Amino acid sequence: MADGLFGYPLRRLFWSPPVFREWSGSTALMDWLESPSAHVFKINVPGYNKEDIKVQVEDGNVLHIKGEGVKEESHAKDTVWHVAERGTGKGDFSRDIELPENVKVEQIKAQVENGVLTIVVPKDATPKTSKLRNINITSRL
Repeated sequence: MADGLFGYPLRRLFWSPPVFREWSGSTALMDWLESPSAHVFKINVPGYNKEDIKVQVEDGNVLHIKGEGVKEESHAKDTVWHVAERGTGKGDFSRDIELPENVKVEQIKAQVENGVLTIVVPKDATPKTSKLRNINITSRL
């Protein structure tokens, strides 16, 4: 109902957190928790090793998470497939998350355990300087 009434751009404005850039159709489901000291991201990555996943910070504050699947070994020509519901290998996934301004990007840590990628982004407790700047107005340029 909301899609028909408002459409994608307005739905995103009203119902989606502004910190998500784009969801690339990923099947890597994610939880985002915030504690007083950190933001914690938990992402389902079953079957992926730490070597298959890249976690990077782009453009200063965009957390980019990418998993590259590995194809399963091929079977002999005389092999007959009766059911192939799991696919032929792990698919790739990608998530981009725009981080809040109050984080310590240089102290981000990540680990993979039991099919869950956990990324801890510590918060910065020091107050940021105001980005407000007054512009002097003159009668002539």
